[in-house]
Amino acid sequence: MAATAAQWVQGARIRTLPNSVAPVLVGAGAAGALDRFNWWASLLALVVALSLQVGVNYANDYSDGIRGTDAARVGPLRLVGSGVATPAAVRLAAFACFGVAAVAGLVLVALTGHWWLLAVGAVCVAGAWFYTGGSRPYGYSGWGEAAVFVFFGLVAVLGTQYVQAGTVTWAGVAGAAALGSFSAAVLVANNLRDVPTDRDSGKRTLAVRLGDPRTRTLYCGLVTLPFVVTLLAALDTVWILFALLAAVLVVPPVRRVTGDATGLALIPVLRDTGLAMLAWALFAGAALGFS
Repeated sequence: MAATAAQWVQGARIRTLPNSVAPVLVGAGAAGALDRFNWWASLLALVVALSLQVGVNYANDYSDGIRGTDAARVGPLRLVGSGVATPAAVRLAAFACFGVAAVAGLVLVALTGHWWLLAVGAVCVAGAWFYTGGSRPYGYSGWGEAAVFVFFGLVAVLGTQYVQAGTVTWAGVAGAAALGSFSAAVLVANNLRDVPTDRDSGKRTLAVRLGDPRTRTLYCGLVTLPFVVTLLAALDTVWILFALLAAVLVVPPVRRVTGDATGLALIPVLRDTGLAMLAWALFAGAALGFS
């Protein structure tokens, strides 16, 4: 039985894509603050980020599926776990996405001359695969959130700024910390939802290690940090205060998390946190770019 196109789209987990789009927006804005914004470099960076995001989603689907971790998972369709696609097909889809990211990254590096970034790209692909792949996946040991903070925060934002401006700034670092926190919050919410099944399958995520109450506290702290960063960044660029408007979108997911929502009731938290992240990135990126 072959998966339909709609099922492949579901398996790509489109709702996670703000994790890729948001850091490119902020990185481009940080480059614009130095009058170095480059549209084609931003576009290529976006292709790299989106391809890696979809690739890691398929890779997770494959690795969790063959381990049986997704057998009783709550949430979006799992291609391998549900049996609608073969493990080999999902693995091929993951590698194809990584290939697209590699080609776009190679073009970007060739055009900008920053060849050392090829090593960074290789680490990103390895990080995407070994999150749940390999014999000792770090996502099964509680390091997923730290990796997300690094790859979707520091690397994505500062990498986007660097390929355009040839340098990084404190504004870029602040934006990277904010986006890393948002992305980590999305993963925390995802793992909070999956605590019962992850615990039973031996997947020791950070949420499993911390336990339910402390994981909920961690989520609230992570979605608060970007707004603290906003206030600090306003000392340099007052227009970034518009990013505080994104706090409106954080209220509903925080209420769900603090209201002890579990299982399917936590799915909207992932969506709403992603939307808040995207809104923050739009406001902050624009403020930086036009400052």
